[in-house]
Amino acid sequence: MNQEIFIIEENNDLYEKIKRIFSNDNGYFIKKISDKLLETELKNIPDLIIVNEDGLEKNVIEVCNSIRSYNDNSITPIIVVSSNTNEKHVIDIIESSVEYFINASTSDEYIYYTVKNIINLIRNNRKVSPLTGLPGNVQIQVEIKKRLLKKEGFAVLYLDLDNFKEYNDIYGFIKGDEIIKYTAKTVLRVIHNHNLDDVFVGHIGGDDFIVIIPETNYDKICQDILANFDSDMQKFFSDDDWNKGYFEVANRKGIIERFPLTSLSIGVVAAEPEEFANSLEIGEVGAQVKHLAKTQIGSAYAINRRKI
Repeated sequence: MNQEIFIIEENNDLYEKIKRIFSNDNGYFIKKISDKLLETELKNIPDLIIVNEDGLEKNVIEVCNSIRSYNDNSITPIIVVSSNTNEKHVIDIIESSVEYFINASTSDEYIYYTVKNIINLIRNNRKVSPLTGLPGNVQIQVEIKKRLLKKEGFAVLYLDLDNFKEYNDIYGFIKGDEIIKYTAKTVLRVIHNHNLDDVFVGHIGGDDFIVIIPETNYDKICQDILANFDSDMQKFFSDDDWNKGYFEVANRKGIIERFPLTSLSIGVVAAEPEEFANSLEIGEVGAQVKHLAKTQIGSAYAINRRKI
C-alpha cells in the first residue's frame, strides 16, 4: 500500500522537490494541497504531512494547530520545512505539536532520509496493538526467533480469556475492550513485580496474549497472574451475574445457555535449548496446553510437561 504524503503550500516549490526526491520510490503517493482547503482535503487521512512555511499565506503555527484540530489527523506526523531558522521560531513551531523541523536549504538526501525514517517509524508503530500498546505478531515472531537462535532455554506463556465471546454478546464490545486492557495491565504488573530480565509481553490479537521469559519459575508467575486477574474481575459483571457465578446467552436457536464467568487460561511451553525448530512448533504445543488449561473450571494454567 502506498504511503500518502500531503504537502501544504500555495506554490508548488516543495511539492515538485519532494516528487523529484522520491521519483525512484514506488511506494509513495505525494499530493499538494492549499492551506485554504485543509478542512476538505484532510478528510482523507495521510500518513505524513509536510508544511512548507515559505509557501504559505497563513501563519505556519495556525496551520499546524488547524491540522491538529481535526480528530482524524490528531496523531498524523507533521514536518515543517522553512528558511526561517531563528531558534525561538523553531521552538514555537515544535511546541505546536509538530514532530520535526527541516531547514529549507538542507540537502535533498537529508530530506529524503528524514521523511523515509519517519514513515518507517509510523509503519512500525502500526504493528503495536492500539488497544493495549503491546507489540503485535511481527515483533512476537521476531522475539521467538531470537530466543531460538540463542539456543538457550526459555518459556512461552500463551494467555487466553475464557467465554469472552459470550461476554461481549451480553455486555458489549466496549466492556470487552476494558477486560482486554485490564488483562494487559495485570500481566505487565505481575511481570514487573518479578523483576525478571529479558522478558517480552505481546498482544497476539483479540483476547490472546503472549509472555516470553527466561526458563525460570513460570509456575509462580502463572499463579500470580491468575490470582491478580481474578482479584478484581467483579467490577466487569453485574451483581446478579457475579452472585450467580455465570451468565446466560441465547444461542443461534434462541435457546438460553449458561456460561461460567470470564476467566483466564494460560498454556506454558517450556522450551529447552534446540527442542523446537521454529515458532510454529512452539505455537502448536502452546495451543495444546492452553486447551488443557481451558478444560478446568475458572482461571487455570497448564504446562507442556505436566498438568497443574
